[in-house]
Amino acid sequence: MSEITLHESKQPALLPPKEEAIRNDNYKFAMWLYLASEVVLFAILIGGFVIWRVQNPEMVARMHDSLGVGLVSVNTFLLLTSSWSMVMGMREIMRDNVAGMQKWFAATAVLGVIFMVLQYVEYSELAHLGITLDFAGSSTEFAGLGVRFYSATFFHGIHVFVGVIWCLLVMRRAQQGAFSSKRYTGVEVFGLYWHFVDVVWIIIFTIFYLV
Repeated sequence: MSEITLHESKQPALLPPKEEAIRNDNYKFAMWLYLASEVVLFAILIGGFVIWRVQNPEMVARMHDSLGVGLVSVNTFLLLTSSWSMVMGMREIMRDNVAGMQKWFAATAVLGVIFMVLQYVEYSELAHLGITLDFAGSSTEFAGLGVRFYSATFFHGIHVFVGVIWCLLVMRRAQQGAFSSKRYTGVEVFGLYWHFVDVVWIIIFTIFYLV
């Protein structure tokens, strides 16, 4: 059996157009339901920080003065760039260009990893300032800030990690011939997730660092 035949045998058979459309809609609807549940969780975490911040405005100001927002601004730019590279990869698979899609998705995964590394660097700097997850472990100057700050930002970081793994899995499936210009819902669903991760970070960046 030739290499081409082996490659084509891994491609899932297309359903009749109507059934294919229904299945794709179901996948997207399931993702939107999942994202809706994540919106609730992030709203609770971010809302809790906002309420605490209103009561302790000087503490967050001291954190910003001590750490600055330069590193986080760079990280934000990288994450937004990863969203753009994901869109470019989506465009390539719609053109049946699997190699082009993998190139752009590889960039998305790399940018996601860099984001997590820089977030670790930021956490290290915060720890030096005495901002820790434990109420008792935090310095008197920043007591109570750590648990509220890390709960939202680390929870978002977990989503970035999951997104990077998912991105690599999508790339692997593309290599196996699972996606084409006629079947790319799996890529599209991942794109919804990654855009959600970016939007949530923009909200966190605005509320936690800029306002």
